[in-house]
Amino acid sequence: MYLEELIGNVQLENDKFECKSRLNREDVVGWLKSIAGFANALGGEFYIGVEDKTNKLIGFSRTEADNERNYFNNQVNEHLSPRPQMKISFLSYEVKGNERFVIRVNIPESVVKPVILKYKNIPSIFMRRDGFTNGATYEEIIEMSVKSKNTQYDILASDEKYEADKFHILHEFYSEHNNGKEIAEKALRSMGFYDENGFLANGAVLFQDGYDGRKTQVQCSVFSGFTKGSERIVTINRFQGDLISSIKYMTEFVLQRMNHSVIKQKDGRKNIDAYPQRALFEGIINAVAHRDYFLDGTQIQVDLFQDRLEISSPGGFYRGEKLGKTYDLSGIISKRRNELICSVLVSCNVMEADGTGFDKIVEDYKDADEKHRPFISSASDHFTLVLPDLTYVDGIEESAIPIIEFAPVPEGTDFDEKVLAYCYYRARKVSEIAAYLGVRDSSYLRKKVLENLVQNGYLEKNKVSRAMYYKTKHESVYVG
Repeated sequence: MYLEELIGNVQLENDKFECKSRLNREDVVGWLKSIAGFANALGGEFYIGVEDKTNKLIGFSRTEADNERNYFNNQVNEHLSPRPQMKISFLSYEVKGNERFVIRVNIPESVVKPVILKYKNIPSIFMRRDGFTNGATYEEIIEMSVKSKNTQYDILASDEKYEADKFHILHEFYSEHNNGKEIAEKALRSMGFYDENGFLANGAVLFQDGYDGRKTQVQCSVFSGFTKGSERIVTINRFQGDLISSIKYMTEFVLQRMNHSVIKQKDGRKNIDAYPQRALFEGIINAVAHRDYFLDGTQIQVDLFQDRLEISSPGGFYRGEKLGKTYDLSGIISKRRNELICSVLVSCNVMEADGTGFDKIVEDYKDADEKHRPFISSASDHFTLVLPDLTYVDGIEESAIPIIEFAPVPEGTDFDEKVLAYCYYRARKVSEIAAYLGVRDSSYLRKKVLENLVQNGYLEKNKVSRAMYYKTKHESVYVG
């Protein structure tokens, strides 16, 4: 029996059609690249259980088909990013009275391109042409990027159907922050929570009760001193679950462990929390709302030090310049990376529609001195909000410099180790580096020291306004 007897027309392997009798476990890339190639081109159909070239039906039993479909899904989820918006179905037929199944995968052209296949940490981009799948050319990659119709992970359609009774945690959170009111189904639909066919958006899946995927991973740690590299870790907890539970987990982690103090006054006493609760909550909401959910294998990090709290979220500022370090939180223009997630949080009344969350943090710290001012830094792969501990009298410890090890720098100088250690935790201006080294801000420092470290991959530099900031690439050094 042949495939054309099931689908009604004769198909030969072409730009939009490919068959595999079985998924090769020993050569996963061999068939995954076809899925990526279809998604990067004009889409196509991929049949499993059909002999290549001849279209002869091999098929599966019901159990085998279900297992093969699950294996296919797991490999796609693990190795393709973003996941193509596929539709998987079963075609049934009979052989000598026994029911058999063929798996059909319909892959439309991806609205986010390029779809990248990452295997053993090596990323590749493939394109389907003339019945074959090959590596994409430079011109094709550029064209895919330019023509990409959508770049937001959270509003793309998932393959999960909307079921109202799977969102109790979201409904309770909404009611808690909206004076007992209930969120209407119409409101969810208008936000794009699910589409006209009932399929949830990717962002909606992250709010689902019982979600335990890696997209929402967080790590919360307490350090005994001022740095990660040279201090004892007191506590390290990991969590993954729905977004609401993640928000509550991070908030409770800090509230249960932060310091408190009392200032005696003439007419009484004033209680002080290490971190104003509103500022803490705004910082966590911001990290969840603007996280780059395309980045797999990452996590939001909440780190408590002796003098400060750091909340780091994967992804730099969305469509914004990299910041070495800025105290001007109110001057940061908020641009939504995740339209749906932000809309849900706004409707839950925990995020401002006009993006004024940072203003609230500034307001909570308005009476603090210079050493207790919050700030934000951003690099290409993360952004970090730093909240000083208001109970720590000395303010943020600027002298915390890690002990590092690194391979010798080609044409290096005696300043290399000090520069890389000084710039490890924060981006620094040239004038700051010069002052730390006890030298002049000279062309020798800029060209022979800093630029040489940049050229050899030890430092990254970013320009903010007129100042150039330098930060050590963590992958290039080892903290001892």
